[in-house]
Amino acid sequence: MRALFKNREVWLVAAIAAMIGLVAARFPGFARPGNLATVFNDTSILMILALGQMAVILTRSIDLSMAANLAFTGMAVAMLNAAFPALPLPLIIAAALAIGLVLGSVNGLLVWKLDIPSIVVTLGTLTIYRGATFVLSGGAWVNADQMSPAFINFQRASLAGIPVLSWIAILVIAAFFLLMTRTPLGRSIYAIGVNPTASVYAGIDVGRTKFITFCISGMVAGLSGYLWVSRYVIASVEVANGYELSIIAACVIGGISIAGGIGSVGGAVLGAIFLGIIQSALPVINVSPFWQMAISGSAIILAVVLNARGERKQGRIILRKAGAA
Repeated sequence: MRALFKNREVWLVAAIAAMIGLVAARFPGFARPGNLATVFNDTSILMILALGQMAVILTRSIDLSMAANLAFTGMAVAMLNAAFPALPLPLIIAAALAIGLVLGSVNGLLVWKLDIPSIVVTLGTLTIYRGATFVLSGGAWVNADQMSPAFINFQRASLAGIPVLSWIAILVIAAFFLLMTRTPLGRSIYAIGVNPTASVYAGIDVGRTKFITFCISGMVAGLSGYLWVSRYVIASVEVANGYELSIIAACVIGGISIAGGIGSVGGAVLGAIFLGIIQSALPVINVSPFWQMAISGSAIILAVVLNARGERKQGRIILRKAGAA
């Protein structure tokens, strides 16, 4: 039982349940299954992006360009759909994945081959991809009346009473769970985060593995580019501006250590849901947007403190055992 309560995911579930309970005490409709399903659906894109970011962070790297990748890819596929409305939707989604993959691979190659810190690389490509979005569109927007009905309505359809967007998020979560827990690549990602030097002696190609994680985050951002544009039916340079902070916040709140090697798929998902609940609950109880930002920021700082204390505590236990021996 004690080990159960040391689990970060258990505390996150408890915090989410407590928030829902507090809001439902004043507005009972908030806790209804239909409303919670809507919150999950609204948070689906953030969950998908947080999983891509998680893979990168676990290798002691970071991808600040995911939101810019999303904006560029979203603009590209929206313009493609506007120019060729009869183009089958699977081809458009494949194009989004391919564009995201190319942009992610640029980050990965710079980190791998030139050994440039990922924060520097992705801070640069963040600006480049935003600028490229403006050049591609000429500063214009792609609006709902320029998009085909199939492009817009796909993720709004329901399957077994659940929106397709939620199903996509569930499938991505399942894919990442299998990747991180059942494949050699997943084990290599964790190993690099724990000890990159020992990973080399274990036969793991650290640079190549980091490159693959950036490719994964790029593909995730590309998919999210289509999902975002078709959901909000607008493509512009300002799409998801600053959203990279929410992506990283979801990972940090979910217990993904910025130092690498610590974290789980469940933690990233719960971190995104935690932020989604905050964003949905605070307006219901008439909390101003400024306080919403303050509360979200406080949650991030608290999560970082808890992560740091947990890692220090683990280190002290190891040292005490070594001294006793």
